Amino acid sequence: MNRFFTRWSRRQFLTTAAITPTAGLLATGCQTAPTEENAIPVDDIYSRLGVRPFINAAGTYTALTASLIPQEVATAMHEASRQYVSLGELHQAAGERIASLVGSEAALVTSGCAAALTQATAACVCGSDVDAIRQIPDTTGLKNQVILQKSHRFGYDHAIRNVGVDLVEIETRQELEAAISEKTAMLFFLNFANDQGQIDREEFASLGQKTGIPTLIDAAADLPPVENLRIFTEMGFDLAAFSGGKGLRGPQCSGLLLGRRDLVDAAYLNGSPHSNSVARIAKVGKEEIMGLTRAVELYVEKDHEAEWNEWESRVRTIIAGVSDIPGVTANQFVPHIANEVPHVAITWDSTRINLTRDDVANALREGEPRIEARPGAGDTSRLDIGVWMMEPEDAPVVAARCSEIFRDAVA
Repeated sequence: MNRFFTRWSRRQFLTTAAITPTAGLLATGCQTAPTEENAIPVDDIYSRLGVRPFINAAGTYTALTASLIPQEVATAMHEASRQYVSLGELHQAAGERIASLVGSEAALVTSGCAAALTQATAACVCGSDVDAIRQIPDTTGLKNQVILQKSHRFGYDHAIRNVGVDLVEIETRQELEAAISEKTAMLFFLNFANDQGQIDREEFASLGQKTGIPTLIDAAADLPPVENLRIFTEMGFDLAAFSGGKGLRGPQCSGLLLGRRDLVDAAYLNGSPHSNSVARIAKVGKEEIMGLTRAVELYVEKDHEAEWNEWESRVRTIIAGVSDIPGVTANQFVPHIANEVPHVAITWDSTRINLTRDDVANALREGEPRIEARPGAGDTSRLDIGVWMMEPEDAPVVAARCSEIFRDAVA
């Protein structure tokens, strides 16, 4: 039986809708994608609405519009917008293509990572049962509990609760094993909180395998490294969810669910284009599907070492711009989990420089050009600069603006 269409055989489907690398995917008759020569300047587009663009020295935060898509992704999205296709066929074909690229059993393009969490949870609660899919978020008679570590509670678990499940908080392995019952639908793990709980990733995945309960890991901000596209499912997680608009540099409103074929298939049935499903509100269109497919192709093919070297070059430029200022120190750091890329930490002696972190951030934001720095926490005399979402020419500009702000404030 075809995964999504019972009246089509697998051979018929693949013959009709098999996907090739998206640069040449769409049939003839598409209009030519806009080029840099004939495109409207970005500043003009936003200035019409009174919105002021900025240099992204922060990172892939959704509120800051995450990443900039490569021209190849923009072209794929434009070409996709010029023809009609069956959304179900496209989901199938794109999923097969992405799964083959990353070494996963199956893949599904979603509307952001949060939608991937919702559809994955619904898949674990309902499977492919049409009546159950229509019933939720009323979970009467269904498995309706999701177990997670207390330290792994966060705002985005609302996407899980949307399905109608109860979250059962535990702290130890013994508590987890005791919490499992016939009502348990899923075990959830938040990757960036790996160090914050008593059960690490590997043990959590193995507990899922031991008990036969599906496991889901949220790895929204965990690209790079590229190996993470396969490492979590190889570790034993049944499902892994990623953002499509962060490190992958796909459309901001896209996400990616990887893992077990039966669960990925069920996740698809619990979302758009199926009208009576909990994630119908999280529609992903043909443009986003094609854009993310192309983004994954580019991501697995790119020279990650060369990209890392470029990021470190930007770091050195910024450090050089401020390190000779009395009372200011700048160093490179790489978060050990989530957004594992080179950053700059600028710290200063507040007795010599009468500025807080917010003062510096606001000065960067209100200056010309506008610059957004990485939100910080804790030390009010530290500002973090993310370099990986900058354009190549941005680093000297950021260095000069930081230098100006600190030099003017030296007592």
